[in-house]
Amino acid sequence: MPIGFRAFLHFERPDPALIESYRGIPSSNIGDCVRKMNCMFGGIRAFNHKNLLGPAFTVKVPSGDNLVAQAALDYAQPGDIIVIDGAGYTDRALVGGMMLAYAELRKLGGFVVNGAVRDLADIQNSALPVFAKAATPLGPYREGPGEINVPVVCGGQVVMPGDILVGDADGLVVIPRRDAAELLELARCNLAGEQNELERMKQGNFTEAEHRERFTGLFLNHGGTIEP
Repeated sequence: MPIGFRAFLHFERPDPALIESYRGIPSSNIGDCVRKMNCMFGGIRAFNHKNLLGPAFTVKVPSGDNLVAQAALDYAQPGDIIVIDGAGYTDRALVGGMMLAYAELRKLGGFVVNGAVRDLADIQNSALPVFAKAATPLGPYREGPGEINVPVVCGGQVVMPGDILVGDADGLVVIPRRDAAELLELARCNLAGEQNELERMKQGNFTEAEHRERFTGLFLNHGGTIEP
């Protein structure tokens, strides 16, 4: 196979029940449980109001060329998230309304694009979540090369085929497939603890002393001083 212009179709996906167990857990809570290490940054943001959840089907393409990304739509499985590493290039869109419509037809799970998209009206009306860096009306080249299901970089994070992606209004977090079961329990506990404290604050049962003990204590432990 020619290196740089090839597709790997077989990789291990997480158990669908495990993926579904992450539904409803915010990306921020998951990010807290990986020491803030796995959240995407660099301007990757939601382009519609659909939450994203599914296994990564990765695509690596040259700047401004989506030939291999188009081919990936024929081989991804229902629920897969197409993660396109376009090197962060935003002058040409890699995903637009036609690709969205075909992805919906094939029951895919959404798009994450380290690059640009277009046809924002179609994106807004689509049932599929779309995350990307920017929008532009300028379309892509379709010449290749590119690779399917290789490690990619998106939003500053390495994404492997089969990693679980969780995306919402806050952004995206990458869950390595090998860590998904352990991380699920941590994220559930984190969310439950946070919701409990929020409810106590709303009811007026969270005291100033508790807040000071946690945050002023941390401030002092890090070397801060308070002048009387």
